Amino acid sequence: MKLAAAQVARLQFLGRVAEKECLHLLDTDGRLFNEPFTAAVAEKIAADPLLAERLDAFVSRFGRLQDTVGDKLLPALLNALGESSGPAIDNLDKAEKFGLIDSSDSWMEMRRLRNQMVHEYIEDLAVLSSALRSGHGFVPSLVAAARNCIAEALRVLR
Repeated sequence: MKLAAAQVARLQFLGRVAEKECLHLLDTDGRLFNEPFTAAVAEKIAADPLLAERLDAFVSRFGRLQDTVGDKLLPALLNALGESSGPAIDNLDKAEKFGLIDSSDSWMEMRRLRNQMVHEYIEDLAVLSSALRSGHGFVPSLVAAARNCIAEALRVLR
């Protein structure tokens, strides 16, 4: 299948952006989780601006990478593969079928977790610390999914 120049440029751009986002997320993840993130650590947020910034960076970068891959790169990649893109859950099911992500259910759990980290962390530090630990646990699979999509995009572009 011959891709239009705009499709090629879009896939190349999204691949570069996703890889940069992977690197940024991994960097922040390493700095935020250099020790276990507990409710006691979360209590320090108000008094520790660096910790607060790391937390915000982690939540932002986690969500941004998920958005870039799930909402932009994956639909563009599916179209380049000759597949129709549609609702997110359908795209995720196709991505799972192609081996680009571990599971669509796991991806949806990451999405729920992202929303929880963004909207609930200010109110309940126990919820925050639990959500962050879960997010930290998802980082390897999120980065792997992004890099699988990038590698497949590069394969399609050859």
